[in-house]
Amino acid sequence: MLTDKNGLTESEFLARYRPGDYPRPSVTADILLFSPDTDGYELLLIRRGGHPSLGMWALPGGFANPDETVDAAAARELLEETHVEGLTLAPIGLFSDPGRDPRGWVITHAYAALADRRTLHVRADDDADDARWFHVSLADGVLMLTDGTETLRADLDIRMTQTPFGIRHDVGILSWNGIAFDHAKIIAVAYLKLNGHRKTVDV
Repeated sequence: MLTDKNGLTESEFLARYRPGDYPRPSVTADILLFSPDTDGYELLLIRRGGHPSLGMWALPGGFANPDETVDAAAARELLEETHVEGLTLAPIGLFSDPGRDPRGWVITHAYAALADRRTLHVRADDDADDARWFHVSLADGVLMLTDGTETLRADLDIRMTQTPFGIRHDVGILSWNGIAFDHAKIIAVAYLKLNGHRKTVDV
């Protein structure tokens, strides 16, 4: 039977292991739901109904439960907050900047789907006070989101690096208004990925 440098078997090690001795992050899922329009894409955002970022616009999402995968959490949160279900959610990336959430150490995995909004029956629920479609534009480091009555803006530092596994998008937020958490960064990364594959997208 194998023992470690302290002479412990795996079962003995696990019996002594105390997870609470080590800091652990909370894990969330955030979902980007894009719909094509005549001039690019629209994005579904929800208005937060609770603290933090009360009243600000955010991506649908929430905390993963211990008994589910983050993939499952993404589908569940999208359903709970917008009543949208049955979409294939593609992973966009992991976002873990220190301080990205004022509640503590929270990392999020972002997912995205592309669908025709006319086929969806969106209704805000759970933690969401409202749900609206915003037209997305990104040029010269400026992210603009508008629904015709309200405009959200974020100024970004965007750097792209070609790797053997595709383009890496590094985005820093310089300033923003009305957009919760670091969601301007997540939106920019997803939008850049979507436009990079625009010719192969079939809705």
